[in-house]
Amino acid sequence: MNFKDWLIQVGKSAGTAEKYSRAVAGVISRWAIDANLSTKYIDQVHSITELVKIYDGLENVDIYIERNKHNKNIYSCALKAFIDYRRRESSEELEHDINDILKDRSIKAADKTSFISARVGQGKYRSKLISYWGKCALTGYSDVRILVASHIKPWRDSTHAERLDPYNGLLLLPNFDKAFDLGYITFTEKGLLNASEFIESPRLLGINKKMRIKVANEHQDYLAYHRENIFEK
Repeated sequence: MNFKDWLIQVGKSAGTAEKYSRAVAGVISRWAIDANLSTKYIDQVHSITELVKIYDGLENVDIYIERNKHNKNIYSCALKAFIDYRRRESSEELEHDINDILKDRSIKAADKTSFISARVGQGKYRSKLISYWGKCALTGYSDVRILVASHIKPWRDSTHAERLDPYNGLLLLPNFDKAFDLGYITFTEKGLLNASEFIESPRLLGINKKMRIKVANEHQDYLAYHRENIFEK
C-alpha cells in the first residue's frame, strides 16, 4: 500500500492525503537534499533511523522552518505521518533498539531482559503500569488486555533509568495511545487533555477537552518534555 492510500485508510481526507504525499516526495525531499540530509528523495527512504535524522535535521533548515510555520506545520505533520507509515511497514526501529540494548555494555546482562520487555511494552514494566494505573488512565476502561503500556518521554530520548521508570508511562486505549505517541494530544500540569489543532475528527476518536488523567509530581518532568518536544502545536 502506498503512502497516499495508507493516509486515507487511517482517516485522512483525500485532499490531505494528496498534500502530504506531494510534500514528502516534492519540496521536503528537495530541502533535505539541498541541506545534505539525504542523497535521495524521502519517499525512497525505508530506514526509520535515517528518516528520523532527516526530520531532526530539517528543524534547523531556515526555508523548512519558515514554510512550515507559514503553512501551519503541514510539512512537519506530513513527514511525521510518513515516518509512522514506514514504522508500521517495518519493525526495523524496534529491532534496532533491541540490538542497541544487547550491545550496550553499560547494562548488566541480567538486566537486559527487563529493558527489552520495557521496549516492547511487556514484562515487568507493563506490570508496573497496570499496578499503578489499574485501568486506562484517561477513560477508566478496565480490561487491561486491550490497553497499551507506553512511554511519555519517548524511548529514544530517555535515559536507561527513565525507560524503566513507571512514572514515565501511561496505560491507554490504543486510539489514545497512538494520538499521544504522534503528538496529537498531550496533558497539562493538572492532567487536562490538550488536543492539537492538527488532529482530524477528534470526536470520532472519542477525544474531548474535558478528559483528564490523574497526575503525580513524578509525572511532571516527563509530561513537560512531551508538551515541548512531541506535541504538535
